[in-house]
Amino acid sequence: MVKSSAAVYGSSHRDPAMFTEDQGPRVVPRAGFGKDSVEVEGYVRGFSRRRPDVAVSVLRFANIIGPRISTPMTDYFTMPVLPTVLGFDARLRLVHEDDALQALLAAVLRDEGAGLVNVAGDGVLSLSQAARLAGRPTLPVPAPAGGWVGQVVRRSRLADFSPDQMQFLAHGRGLDTTRMREVLGFEPRYTTREAFTDFLAARRGVQPTLLPTLVHAAARAERWAGGDR
Repeated sequence: MVKSSAAVYGSSHRDPAMFTEDQGPRVVPRAGFGKDSVEVEGYVRGFSRRRPDVAVSVLRFANIIGPRISTPMTDYFTMPVLPTVLGFDARLRLVHEDDALQALLAAVLRDEGAGLVNVAGDGVLSLSQAARLAGRPTLPVPAPAGGWVGQVVRRSRLADFSPDQMQFLAHGRGLDTTRMREVLGFEPRYTTREAFTDFLAARRGVQPTLLPTLVHAAARAERWAGGDR
């Protein structure tokens, strides 16, 4: 059983609405965690060809979030101001840390390998919605300035920002989880939104930067603009 990441799909404007396990990335990750994950999966494929007698499961997790885990994603949402890419609103698909552990256990207990499997909670949360739930103001920056902003954030030790991270904050990533249910036989307990709100509830240090009244007003304005009156 190998823990991989949905970062192998990369993130770009040419991505499908939902990546299936049979689809390759539109833009191959060139650095960072995504590139490392691609290389690890390559080694695993080679091993599977040499040892067909060994059952292999490779779980491609969406961004893991929760009350105890620390990742670049959790660091990002604890920043006082969230840099975003101007003109974009990324689609976030998350998996709760407890669900991630249960998915790993389900893969280990199988008699046969599950192959490649996307693992994520149900539903999609936009970056703007997540920022409002966290009570955080956003700072839209032009895409060409993303690298400079990432360097500033890394040097200030607020979060680990790579070029791939900025791409993800622009486009996000959708995952098809049919194989998770039909092959792995796993059903997440938390949706994407529930995983995010559980993270916020447990992190007492994540205090809203914006007044709650302003957050609620922005949410009402979005619903009104979308026709939800």
